[in-house]
Amino acid sequence: MLKLIKLEWKKNNIGKYVRNAVILAAVLCLFMFALAYLGIANDPDTGVPDAAPGNNTISSPIELFTSMSFLVFTSVMLSSFIVSAYKNKTMNLMFSYPIKRQKILISQMLAVWIFSFTALVLTKLLLYGCILIGSQFMVSAFPLDFNMASLSFYVQLILKSVVIVTMSFIALFIGMAMKSSKATIISSFLLIILTQANIGDFTMANNAIFPVILTLISLIFAFLSIQGVENKDLM
Repeated sequence: MLKLIKLEWKKNNIGKYVRNAVILAAVLCLFMFALAYLGIANDPDTGVPDAAPGNNTISSPIELFTSMSFLVFTSVMLSSFIVSAYKNKTMNLMFSYPIKRQKILISQMLAVWIFSFTALVLTKLLLYGCILIGSQFMVSAFPLDFNMASLSFYVQLILKSVVIVTMSFIALFIGMAMKSSKATIISSFLLIILTQANIGDFTMANNAIFPVILTLISLIFAFLSIQGVENKDLM
């Protein structure tokens, strides 16, 4: 399986995704630094951050913007690795190999998942680290509600990253069902609205049970994406 994953990275030129992930991380880091220390989120009349209820600490915008960015990023990768491979008929060649179709499809999904998960974790660590370093010299507009010396910080960071990256499998299933790369990407935006948007004071983002349910649903959709692929006609 590891050889298939490495083959997928090589075949899809993983270097360009590394570059894009680095650029995305740098942009997010600059934005979050400006949000915390340059007052871009401050209300011009009151001089205090203009944040939605429950999002008045620095970890909230960090989690929000990294989740939004990497959910779309992962969905784009899945679209390129899998949906586009069906549409461009390159999957025909891969399915001609003496390897089970399910194994090939799982390796593609894992290739994207492993890369995106690693990139998301590293990006979050970069953002939290930059904010922490900045706090040594400046005063943050948002209270710093995290402790990078605590084990629970890293456990929560990893678990939240797992949920976000795994959620992209829902978008993949929709894209494969509709035979459309655009549908995969659009679905990721709809998932962002569902999971991150606020309706008054209510939001799914801070619900403790919702991530568990969402992860289970995502795994079900991942299973449905590979179910019957051995006998299914190509797109």
